[in-house]
Amino acid sequence: MVSRVSQKAMKTTPHHWADRTLLAAALVFCCTLLAYWPALEGGLLWDDAAHVTRPELRSLHGLWRIWFELGATQQYYPVLHSAFWIEYKLWGDAMLGYHLANLSLHAAAACLVLLIMRRLRLPGAWLAALIFALHPVCVESVAWITEQKNTLSTVFYLSAALLYLDFDETRRRSQYFLALALFVLALLSKTVTCTLPAVLLVVFWWRRGRLSWKRDVLPLLPWFALGTAGGLFTAWMERNYLGAEGPDFTLTLVERFLVAGRAVWFYLGKLVWPADLMFVYPRWRVDLGDWWQYLFPLGALAALTGLGLLARRRRGPLAGALIFVGTLFPALGFFNVYPFVYTYVADHFQYTASLGIIVPAVSKLASAVRPGTRRLAVAAACLALAALGALTWQQCGMYRDFETLFRETLKRNPTCWMAHNNLGVFIGQTPGRTEEAIQHYREVVRLKPDYAMAHYNLGLALSQAPDRLPEAIEEYRSALRIGPDSAEAHNNLGLALSRIPGRLPEAIEEYRAALRIDPDSAEAHNNLGIALSNTPGRVSEAIPHFQAALRIKPDSAEIHNNLGGALSLVPGRLQEAIEEYRTALSIQSDYPDARYNLGLALSRVPEATRR
Repeated sequence: MVSRVSQKAMKTTPHHWADRTLLAAALVFCCTLLAYWPALEGGLLWDDAAHVTRPELRSLHGLWRIWFELGATQQYYPVLHSAFWIEYKLWGDAMLGYHLANLSLHAAAACLVLLIMRRLRLPGAWLAALIFALHPVCVESVAWITEQKNTLSTVFYLSAALLYLDFDETRRRSQYFLALALFVLALLSKTVTCTLPAVLLVVFWWRRGRLSWKRDVLPLLPWFALGTAGGLFTAWMERNYLGAEGPDFTLTLVERFLVAGRAVWFYLGKLVWPADLMFVYPRWRVDLGDWWQYLFPLGALAALTGLGLLARRRRGPLAGALIFVGTLFPALGFFNVYPFVYTYVADHFQYTASLGIIVPAVSKLASAVRPGTRRLAVAAACLALAALGALTWQQCGMYRDFETLFRETLKRNPTCWMAHNNLGVFIGQTPGRTEEAIQHYREVVRLKPDYAMAHYNLGLALSQAPDRLPEAIEEYRSALRIGPDSAEAHNNLGLALSRIPGRLPEAIEEYRAALRIDPDSAEAHNNLGIALSNTPGRVSEAIPHFQAALRIKPDSAEIHNNLGGALSLVPGRLQEAIEEYRTALSIQSDYPDARYNLGLALSRVPEATRR
């Protein structure tokens, strides 16, 4: 007969613990897969094409560019883009592969939550892991391929935290440096993970009631240095490469506190009651004259003060609040991030931060369960998880494709000018839907009249109809009044003007303006060459512009043909024109204009000198 002591020993063997962990991990993965099943059918959304490895980056040299060339990728997250590079090598353009990778990373992050809670001896680890896995505020990060930066960085973030917790007890250098390496990988996947060292200090304070400089703070100083450098570098990239500057970002410090205070309560509300989730939330109007807006930061300060007083007896609630707010800090409004143009909040901003609320709340609830109410508690937990899973399943549906996403966004947020603009661009690429695209652009102009790109897009759409060229010209001019440094707007304004009799001189001036802004615009050089060719007595001026365009785009059959046309009008240069026509045909053998022009030119050459 086995004694009670030996039975207890059997229950705590490593083998049994590993089996239970694997079982929990399998449960988390299966539940995540079931809840996110609709997302697996999703295609490319919004800026996914800028994240999934572009053709010019798919070689080994492209991988080198990902690491060492600023601007090669939308943001400098080389570990993320290296992961996308590897994924492309594995499954190419098959979207299912990217979705499965993102889902697996999310499930892995949930499993790491379970391991960390067990490491900290917190009750309710399996429930917290499943809530994180199934909570609908995570859908944006999991169903949207772009946000693999969230799932991947969080896996590194939590892995680094788990290893550092081990180091905190063993003080083994190998664990410290491995944890540090994982932290660096997290930073190079997404720099909002820079808050990890602060989170670890909060955890140590929660466990011990105080912090030791030598034991707790000193080892994390390199982490703080790396995190600060990474965060500041990303802020610089947002301003200089993504355009996170200008009138939409000119907030005073007080206004930024108003945004931050409201955002904290917003995120907490969506965690507690995940209703009316949307891809783009309405952008708040920040007004220093509205007294009620001050209630948000004051309320947050009062709540933290109350939790601070409570911390004399229970440190957990304050620790959770500090982790939640601290992890959100990079996205609260104190630093410019491009999405602030259209919204101050987004579900994916609180992906990792949500653990600051989920973990302590679940742990507290689990510790409050009494033996006699255990079955009732388990039933309630299962019902809550089923409800979260159902909401996640439903939320995944809107991420099926580009048009569905933005139509659903407009249904939930009718004033979202960004959704109107994106729908206009998408719809305008489909033959026969130009008028529908125009209506969306007009809505953007109405909702945000100072958005130059909307006027430009509206001009492009209107220019497709010859009888609406005057309207298109006015929209281009509106775009240039707002953003005078747009070479594309000048170039397309020139194109519109060139199609109206008698306005070719104005078109030429617009092409020249485009080239002053962007001297390497092959399109503007080509268009200016065409305009000059069609102006009596100026064909010789056109030739250098065609040649400049070919230096930029040497494989353009159209430009070779245009250069041939200009050369054929200059006495003594017919043979050069013939060579250009032949080059155009060597690039595009079925180019009818080049073939016709070549035949015409050859007919002008004396038979004895033809080649």
